[in-house]
Amino acid sequence: MIRKHIYYSGRVQGVGFRYTTARIAANYFVDGFVRNMMDGRVEIVVEGEKSDVQAFLNAVAGEMNDYIRDTQIIDEPDADKFTGFDIRF
Repeated sequence: MIRKHIYYSGRVQGVGFRYTTARIAANYFVDGFVRNMMDGRVEIVVEGEKSDVQAFLNAVAGEMNDYIRDTQIIDEPDADKFTGFDIRF
């Protein structure tokens, strides 16, 4: 199991990014959350098997590509602390 912390910047707020991400997550065996940040970025923390996490991130990038200007991905220690995938406010 792996864990990634992702920050997307661009025109990523006010375009349904969080809801689209949660909908996509339902198609993969991933846990974590998505939320808007005060600085205008969107943050995702996701855990799961490497192939599921990568497929999920590819799907998010593919669907939201027109809005994303930059992506920062940080590998984190496996915490296995999430159950499900949520939108946080």
